Amino acid sequence: MGHSPQLNGTLAHASRRVDEGVDGVLARMRALGAEWPERDGVAVFHRVYSRVTEEVGHLVDRGGFPDRRAAVTLDVLFAERYLSAVETFERGGRAPACWRPLLHARAHRGVRPVQFALCGINAHIGHDLALAVVDTCRTLACVPEDLRDEFDQVGELLTTLEERVREDLMPGPDLLERADPLTHLVGAWSIERARDAAWVAARALWAVRGLTGVAEEMRSRLDEGVGLVGRLLVTPLVPAQLR
Repeated sequence: MGHSPQLNGTLAHASRRVDEGVDGVLARMRALGAEWPERDGVAVFHRVYSRVTEEVGHLVDRGGFPDRRAAVTLDVLFAERYLSAVETFERGGRAPACWRPLLHARAHRGVRPVQFALCGINAHIGHDLALAVVDTCRTLACVPEDLRDEFDQVGELLTTLEERVREDLMPGPDLLERADPLTHLVGAWSIERARDAAWVAARALWAVRGLTGVAEEMRSRLDEGVGLVGRLLVTPLVPAQLR
């Protein structure tokens, strides 16, 4: 089955990004976030995601992935989903529904940094990762099962990212009582469950790739569902004066 002209163009663009490698992704990240204020909600997620991308790059350089090309392709196309969403929004365009809660709440003083970080992780894992697997399969002419090892290794790095976010951005013991709703909110979301759901979604999207209408409906519903969770994650819990 031949690809549509639009899809062929998308795949060609993806191949150019892959050629730039993880270093190319990191260069774009540094340029994109250079002017954002430290407390900007997108900047909070951007900093933690940049760190995990650097770790992926180090792992690639050390030969830590079974298939280096597959790992680089997946990582670059995964990052491309996030970078494209933010760049589109900053040009005045309409970002995917999963990213809108973070982008629209980024300056809200009643939303704590850990909420911004988890909202971004939710969008990126819950939506972008599944689509990045499909993008990678199209680019490399493989199937999702061929990427399982790379998917799992990237997922393990992302799990350590969640732990770091909770350690670095959760309030200290003296604030825990006051931040009790935040503690419950953060504890209700799990990157491991989101990662497992992303794998199932990727396999389902790949299975229906030849059914254009069905595939588009699935992508749309995935986007909206992840966006709904994102809106809950950035619910203001702390009055602005406490910050």
